[in-house]
Amino acid sequence: MINYHNIITIKPGKRSGKPCIRDSRITVYDVFMWFASGMTQEEILDDFPELTKEDILACYAYAANKEKLVTHAA
Repeated sequence: MINYHNIITIKPGKRSGKPCIRDSRITVYDVFMWFASGMTQEEILDDFPELTKEDILACYAYAANKEKLVTHAA
């Protein structure tokens, strides 16, 4: 699994403390909402050239880890 810790950042003053990609204002939530709206990875990367495939994989790794933490806490 990709190590998302160097890619996904959380800063209290940025985007209300939501997890962002590499200090940008693009959140993990934004990426998943683009996918949910029907965008492909290629379309996202074309529309947001500051993102990389590794950034998108980091979003998945972050979400998977969060799900793991929630599941184990229950």
